[in-house]
Amino acid sequence: MLVDRYGLPLTTSVPEARDAYVTGIDHILAATFGASDAFAASVEADPGFALGFVGLARARMYDTDIPGAQRAMATARACATQLTEREAAHLAVFELLFQGRNSEARRAVQDHVADYPRDVLVAQICTNIFGLIGMSGEPGRESLQLAFTTQLIEALGEDWWIMSVHGQALCEVGQLDEAMSMMERSLALNNVNANASHFKAHTLYEQGAGEVGRAYLADWIANYDERSVLHGHLSWHRALWALEQEDEAELWKIYSSSIAPAASHSLPVNVLTDAAALLYRAEIAGLNVAPELWSDLSAYASRYFPNPGMSFADIHSALAHAMAGDGERLAVLAETQSGFAGDLVRPVARAWGAIARQDWTVALHDLTPVMADHARLGGSRAQRDLLELTYLNLLLKSGHADEAHRAILSRRPIFSHAAPVAGFG
Repeated sequence: MLVDRYGLPLTTSVPEARDAYVTGIDHILAATFGASDAFAASVEADPGFALGFVGLARARMYDTDIPGAQRAMATARACATQLTEREAAHLAVFELLFQGRNSEARRAVQDHVADYPRDVLVAQICTNIFGLIGMSGEPGRESLQLAFTTQLIEALGEDWWIMSVHGQALCEVGQLDEAMSMMERSLALNNVNANASHFKAHTLYEQGAGEVGRAYLADWIANYDERSVLHGHLSWHRALWALEQEDEAELWKIYSSSIAPAASHSLPVNVLTDAAALLYRAEIAGLNVAPELWSDLSAYASRYFPNPGMSFADIHSALAHAMAGDGERLAVLAETQSGFAGDLVRPVARAWGAIARQDWTVALHDLTPVMADHARLGGSRAQRDLLELTYLNLLLKSGHADEAHRAILSRRPIFSHAAPVAGFG
């Protein structure tokens, strides 16, 4: 029986199917373009290879081709004969995931990984910022993420993928030196791993090394296919550093070419959240943001996130709607009962509405209680700096300059001397 790159047996006797399957997994782990083509080649070589179709479904999910992903899963089920116990459990996990049964899928992943820690396509579901742990809405989710990746790295060791996602988990709990060491080791083994370059950027951001980070990403991204899932988000990091370094021309160049809804090839949640965060962070830094950018983003949010439920996307949808003047859609989010952190979405949405009216005192009143536990909303520390810098701006606008300095010093000391907020110094 043939095995994958991690030594796990595969129910296919066709070497070409195995080789293409391994390539497809590597594309997903490295966030590089080509996973769908690789898995399609795998099942073309062996039309009865069930896990090849599961991989194809996962790849099409990243392509936002949900009908194609569902067709691939249906074929995987039809081919699911004479599977090993591990393969049958692998298929069952993805069945739960594609049915949207996220809590059950997370438990199934953790049970599966306890038995098969080298089954990385399953393990990957619970890693990363947007994995099932990262988007669980649970208090302490960052520590839970670290515990999960620690379990994996003990089993996988010097593997370029696990070192990159373990480094991310270390970064989010503030273990920055350890995180950077992991990223460098990962990139030394596979420099095309976009997850490692991405999390290296996060670590440099947390270290306040903006000039180094900006130069690093500008060089690394030059050879990264713009169709790849992380291209837009890495561009967001570049644009944030351009904003901090007052390079407005570069900021708008990157936004229009790689981040704006019409340009980005990222997943919708990344398109929405990156664009909204960058536009508003530009506004509070004192730049003029063209109203049509907000209108375009509000329309995008309405198309891809018409109903509340994904809390991290919901707070960014609410921001887009507020700044575009769409009070009707904003009102839905201001009263939502849905989502893993819906209780936090409501006051954030109300705060964006007040900000759009320039009612700084009301906005501060709505946002202040959220600041104690906004990690539950999801996203990285860098992404949640949208809220941290908005809170700082509201304190300044409300005449609480001393409190603004104390708050940023205690909450986000990387901004204590220089924050990209107009009037702060």
